[in-house]
Amino acid sequence: MTVDAKSLALDLIARTEGETENVARLAVDTNITFSIEDIVDAVERGLPADYPAPTNGHATRRDMIAQIAQDILSGALYEETSKGEGPEPKG
Repeated sequence: MTVDAKSLALDLIARTEGETENVARLAVDTNITFSIEDIVDAVERGLPADYPAPTNGHATRRDMIAQIAQDILSGALYEETSKGEGPEPKG
C-alpha cells in the first residue's frame, strides 16, 4: 500500500474527527467523561489491518492520533484551517 504522507495525515485527521464526535456524543448521552485515550482507541479499532504506521522519529501512530484529537478538542486544528493553512501534520 503506497500512500503519500499528506494523504495519510489527512485521512487520519478525518478518522479522528469522526471518532472524536462519536465519543463526545456518547459522553453527553451517558454523562460519562472521556479521555483522549478513548478517542485513540476508537480510531485504532476502525483502522484497516494494513494501515501504515509512522516510520521515522519516536512518535507512534497512537501518539499522532492523540495529538490530532487534542488539536480537535482545543480548536487548534481549526485555527490553522481558518488562517488558510489547512490541517497539516505537525513535526
